[in-house]
Amino acid sequence: MSATPTPPTPGRDHPGEQAAADPIRLLEIRDTALSVDEVFAAVGDAAAGGTALFVGTVRSHDHGADVDGLGYSAHPSAEAEMRRIADKVVADFPVRALAAVHRVGDLRIGDLAVVAAVSCPHRGEAFEACRKLIDDLKHEVPIWKHQTFSDGTEEWVGA
Repeated sequence: MSATPTPPTPGRDHPGEQAAADPIRLLEIRDTALSVDEVFAAVGDAAAGGTALFVGTVRSHDHGADVDGLGYSAHPSAEAEMRRIADKVVADFPVRALAAVHRVGDLRIGDLAVVAAVSCPHRGEAFEACRKLIDDLKHEVPIWKHQTFSDGTEEWVGA
């Protein structure tokens, strides 16, 4: 028994409405400062009608305690896990371009910890794809956060 083909959605059969051939433009873990401009530029695409950008920063508090600083450490497999997650997002959404960078090392309050962006033909797809990308990166990539609090205590998050 053969499946009935799905009729094309009006306007969605144009190549610009589809995922790009190679949409993963930038995926890195770095021990140097991150740039929002670099990530935003990496996802530029003439066929994209929407670009969603997420910027994660080091905040001054966590769970009611003042944070003095933190450090990120990554497992050697972290970039491969980032790639696996990016590939899944590309498979699930019509991504024109995708980029994500995560910082490791010691960071100060206000520093950029992660920048992720996705461009798609439409804004709703871009929002959903970027949300999926950052949520999965946070939950699945082996990157651990070591927080130091003002009261002298510390904790590992994600370890």
